[in-house]
Parts: sequence; C-alpha cells; structure tokens
Amino acid sequence: MSVVIAVSGKGGTGKTTFSALAVDYLVRTTGKAVLAVDADSNANLDQALGTHAEKTIGAVREYLTENVSRIPAGMSKEVWVETMLRQALVEERGFDLISMGRPEGPGCYCYLNNIFRRYLDIMTRQYEYVVMDNEAGMEHLSRRTTRGVDVMFIASDPTVRGVRTALRIRDLARELKLDIRRMALVVSRVRDGLPDNLRTIAEEGKLELAGVVPEDPLVVSLDEEGRAITDLPPESPARRAVEDILSRYLRTLEE
Repeated sequence: MSVVIAVSGKGGTGKTTFSALAVDYLVRTTGKAVLAVDADSNANLDQALGTHAEKTIGAVREYLTENVSRIPAGMSKEVWVETMLRQALVEERGFDLISMGRPEGPGCYCYLNNIFRRYLDIMTRQYEYVVMDNEAGMEHLSRRTTRGVDVMFIASDPTVRGVRTALRIRDLARELKLDIRRMALVVSRVRDGLPDNLRTIAEEGKLELAGVVPEDPLVVSLDEEGRAITDLPPESPARRAVEDILSRYLRTLEE
C-alpha cells in the first residue's frame, strides 16, 4: 500500500521546494518507487526536479475532447484515453512525474474525468510513495476516488497572513470531507526561529506545527539560475530541515 504525502499552500510559500526535496529524499533513502504529482495549475514541479513535462493531463483532456471522432479503428474510447494518459508520464531515474495542468475549460468532461480518476487511482497504487504538489484550492485532491492522503503539509511564509491562510486551507480540506489522516503546518523562509505570535496562531487554531524551513540563499541562487532544487547540497539548511520533518513523520506513519 502506498504512502501518500500532499503539500498544499498559496503561491510563494515554498511548497514546490518542499515537494521536490521530499521526492528526492524518498528516492535516495527508500529505494522504492516514487510518483511525483504536480497538481498545481501553475506547474513547475518538473523544473524543481530537474526534468521537463512535455504534456499535462489538462492538455490531454483538451486534445481528446476536440478529437473524440478520431479514435483509431479497433480501439475503444477508454483504451484510447488511457494510452494518451500514459504518454503524459515522465519517467526519470528513481521517480516518475505526472503533471495535472490547468483545470478544465467550459466543455463537458464528465466521461473523461471518470476515466482520468480511475486511471490515476490505479496508477498511484503502483508506487510505494506518492508526493502531490497541490495549489491552495486542492481541486485534484477532491477528485481522488480511492484511498486518501496520509499526511498533508500546509506551507506558509513566516507572516500572520500566511499562517491564517494555512488555517483556512485546513478548514477547506475538512469542508470537502477529504480523506486526509493528518495535517500539519510547515513555515518556510524563516529567519532566526519562528516568531512566538505565529506559533500562537497555529496553536490556537489547533493546527499541528511540523517544523520550520529556514531561509536558504542557496534556494534563491538555484531559482535565479534555473537549476533544479534537488541540486541543493547535503549541508543546505533548507534540505536538512525538510528531510528532518519527513523522517519524523514517516516514522509515525510506519508505526
């Protein structure tokens, strides 16, 4: 049975950095099959992982909708859809990546979405670990049809607005009745420790604090150079913080 880790949060909170480092950590330490799912419509997890997703699920959906009359002879619609979906999978050494792309447009996608959900659920069960990089709205999480998420890390910047946004994301997950076993806050880009007022907001909101990721100039340098976040060296403060958080939570999931 796969372990599913989701990362959510508004833009600019370091969630894609956390997701990429999570994938890299799992690949290096477990030796198991890892699936990275970029479920943010502003997709850039592929760049953070040092690869390139040429196709997205959204693009495949649009193509199939516009070319439904071009199904190859002797092939069912369902097989055709699944064949096209497999082409969107990026296979790398140690992990695979699939990018969801933008939400659907104004057309009717009910039939396709049913196939997509079933195929993605079957596919995720083929991996020991799944890491999902989600936007704050969590649209793709809400469409999962099988087992849910073991832990969702909600990323925030070190501001009052950021932590309160994290609380709203937690509340949205509850309103959607998503099957998420554990939710925890990660505050990124922290200087000189987490301010007491932010810790108090999280405690009063009853949102578990997983840890903090310190501000790391190496992350900024890699972004400026267009390099993968996974190029961070072992001594990187950001890498060490993410790996510490993951190691602690994975231990609890395995107990």
